[in-house]
Amino acid sequence: MEERGNISIHTENIFPIIKKFLYSDHEIFLRELVSNAVDATQKLKRLGGIGEFTGEQGDLKVVVSVDKEAKTITITDRGIGMTAEEIKKYINQIAFSGATEFVERYKDQGGEKNQIIGQFGLGFYSAFMVANEVEIISKSFRDGTEPARWVCDGSTEFAITEATKEDRGTTIILHIAEDSEEFLETERVRTVLNKYCKFLPVEVEFEGQVINNPNPIWTKQPSELTDEDYKNFYKELYPFSEAPLFWIHLNVDYPFNLTGILYFPKIKNEFELQRNKIQLYSRQVFITDEVKDVVPEFLMLLHGVIDSPDIPLNVSRSFLQADANVKKINTYITKKVADKLNDIFKKDRETFEKNWADINVFIKYGMLSDDKFYEKAKDFVLLQNTEGKNHTFEEYKALTQANQTDKTEQLVLLYTTDADKQHAYVEAALNRGYDVLKLDTVIDSHFIGLLEQKLEKTTLKRVDSETIDKLIQKDDTKESVLNDTEKEEIKKVYEQAINNQHMQVEVAAMSPDDAPVVITMPEFMRRMKDMSRAGGGGMMFMGDMPDTYNVTVNANHSLHQRLLKAKEENKERIARQAFDLALLSQNMLSGSALTAFVKRSVELIDKE
Repeated sequence: MEERGNISIHTENIFPIIKKFLYSDHEIFLRELVSNAVDATQKLKRLGGIGEFTGEQGDLKVVVSVDKEAKTITITDRGIGMTAEEIKKYINQIAFSGATEFVERYKDQGGEKNQIIGQFGLGFYSAFMVANEVEIISKSFRDGTEPARWVCDGSTEFAITEATKEDRGTTIILHIAEDSEEFLETERVRTVLNKYCKFLPVEVEFEGQVINNPNPIWTKQPSELTDEDYKNFYKELYPFSEAPLFWIHLNVDYPFNLTGILYFPKIKNEFELQRNKIQLYSRQVFITDEVKDVVPEFLMLLHGVIDSPDIPLNVSRSFLQADANVKKINTYITKKVADKLNDIFKKDRETFEKNWADINVFIKYGMLSDDKFYEKAKDFVLLQNTEGKNHTFEEYKALTQANQTDKTEQLVLLYTTDADKQHAYVEAALNRGYDVLKLDTVIDSHFIGLLEQKLEKTTLKRVDSETIDKLIQKDDTKESVLNDTEKEEIKKVYEQAINNQHMQVEVAAMSPDDAPVVITMPEFMRRMKDMSRAGGGGMMFMGDMPDTYNVTVNANHSLHQRLLKAKEENKERIARQAFDLALLSQNMLSGSALTAFVKRSVELIDKE
């Protein structure tokens, strides 16, 4: 028997397009061919389960082998196989999906269509991206059928002949083209198999070893698994990563099918480095680690696996196509993550607080980017103060409302972005009985704005953005011991001593115990600059603007009584020394100004 013919396609031009451009990466051919072999094997199992195949199933491994000398790669399965007629039907008619027909035929007999990988009937042709000739030798599982051999050289012509094959199943032989001989290297093939076939549901053998885990833990029920199982699987996925904090087991079959494990890694501030860690599978076949359509952006900080046959792919299975199911899955995952965090918070707050340093960036990012997540997270997000104590929104409001409500009835929350650098300002606030929050992560400049937007009658001010009396203004205004003439004289002395147009001097009544000079950057400008540094979109221009500061001279500090009485030639010197001390407290004194300050300080000590 020999038959020759043409592959059934509508135009001669489509075949080279399929060969060269259908798939974004040529290594995909191995995923497609091994997946097809697994399909054929699972179909046999299914037919055995319903009594349509009664023979011995035996060893059902898919075997991949490389013959470098012959320049071939061979993929062999012991699945349902094909007759010559079936080869013509499924191979020669591009895009006729054998999987689709199989599902349709057995859908009323309890068959699980989710076990069938192939959807488009095109995966086989990925072989021609690396091969200049492909052979199929196949024998159907049905009694009385003859084996057949199909050969094609990458043109639209094929040949089908009789073949010798004792066992059922299919063998595909790729004669590797010269420009793809990298795939004749054992380690190259092993790497590709490990990437795409690591969790295929049928054993895959290469070089005498089974290279996959056919029963990964996401296919099991949570009740069957221990903490050690989850930790070991994480090591299997990310062998060089630090142990995860905790995890979520996803398992839903309505209104879509989704399984998976999501792990919470230690995130801290380097969250940009954590992206592209969630792996997307379709029926245990690796698809991509680009999951931005399926998973909300803030959840891409997580690690793990998602497996769903209901995520629509294009014909190469390489790119996601957004549709209603994708949106439902996205919403479901967000809810599951929020529920898990809330559960940990309620059942074991101590552990939640212990992990706060690692998860707070993730939670804040989620609250900023997803309103539904915010609504759930507002009950467990923590505000940590400079003493290391954690409070929920409601707890912190109760703690601060009596003392930190200003004369306009706004609750003022004070915060620091660097407790060491801003220590003097933090101390001044604490001495007044105020509490100071630590908001020092990479995302907090944006989180601050969110809090002001969401929390009623609440504003946030950085502790060094104003003098302490102006941060939280009360009705009890302080009286100045200086008259207007004296205040004007002191202001003039300081302006001359500082001689900087970006330093705006004012003389104000403060507590005698406060510093003689306080340097602050207005809250608005500081916040815009913080957002600019954090990549705040339209605020990027703020990064190029010169820093402008307020210099508040404490009218009630005893130093200024001395300054008024000092000789004219010494007044500017005293003012400059007090100003430099204020700069020093902000870590803003450097270079020649610092040298001059040290020299001036030594001279003052000598005089004493």
